[in-house]
Amino acid sequence: MLIVMDRDATAAQIDAVVQKIQSLGYTAQPMPGGERVAVAILRNLGPVDQAHFLDMAGVIQAIPVSRPYKLVGREMKREDTIVSWPGLEVGRGRFVVMAGPCAVESESQALTIAERVKAAGAQIFRGGAFKPRTSPYSHQGLGKAGLKILKKVREETGLLTITEAVDQESLRLVVDYADIVQIGARNMQNFSLLRCAGRVSKPVLLKRGMYATVEEWLMAAEYLMAEGNSRVILCERGVRAIGDHVRNLLDLATIPVVRRESHLPIIVDPSHAAGRRDLVAPLARAAVAAGCDGLIIEVHHEPEKALSDGAQSLYPDQFDTLMEEIKTLRPGGWK
Repeated sequence: MLIVMDRDATAAQIDAVVQKIQSLGYTAQPMPGGERVAVAILRNLGPVDQAHFLDMAGVIQAIPVSRPYKLVGREMKREDTIVSWPGLEVGRGRFVVMAGPCAVESESQALTIAERVKAAGAQIFRGGAFKPRTSPYSHQGLGKAGLKILKKVREETGLLTITEAVDQESLRLVVDYADIVQIGARNMQNFSLLRCAGRVSKPVLLKRGMYATVEEWLMAAEYLMAEGNSRVILCERGVRAIGDHVRNLLDLATIPVVRRESHLPIIVDPSHAAGRRDLVAPLARAAVAAGCDGLIIEVHHEPEKALSDGAQSLYPDQFDTLMEEIKTLRPGGWK
């Protein structure tokens, strides 16, 4: 249930509603909006009687919520969420491009690629320091050394950085070194990791699991928001495909569906969906046309030598071309 307060409701009146919710054994979460504050009722196992609240001072409405994802859903918050950093925003028409190698391999490699993607217009540098791989013999990432390189990239180029946390130990390190925490597809339903990520001060990019329904994905985001982190970005990266023509099946329908169901920004990863360099740009263009809030793309200046996912990484010149194409698909360009 959502308790909607009058636009002139006082702090004392809002606090009284919070106290009432807690006295009933539920959790209260105030949600400031553009014009008024609403208070969400969480952790109720069944319907809540509206009569508890309708006669309270400052309350104008009590709205039952039908979706299981309460904080993530449009029923709780009508306007789109904007996730912001100084000088950069994503959501509500603000578009971002994250680009870089699948794995951070060296300082020179990361800086070389970062300079190229920044020149093309990317605002955020992506690069894996911890790599959960299908094979235990594949490159697993540089760990803390890779995070230090990401910090160097930010210092040298001014780009924000995003990298994946694979467990609670790596999460603590990622929070210390990077600007955005990525929760990968394999960890989308790692609920203990989600709870921990929900308590950090950094934005979290949550990738859809390779077998996850949209509802399961949004419920994973609910874990993050239920712990207090409202700076959540969703990322569609494809689900398990039938056949070997692509690595994963990019589900473009999730873009309008998520935008209808949730206020959170949604970006798309065409690289992991494609698994092939020649398909990345067409899928990226399709995602932009479908209305996504951004892209995360793998770029490598020497993909034939890449330690991870070289086959799906664009050459810098190809990335330059794609960024120009994106401008034609978005009114006012991609910024």
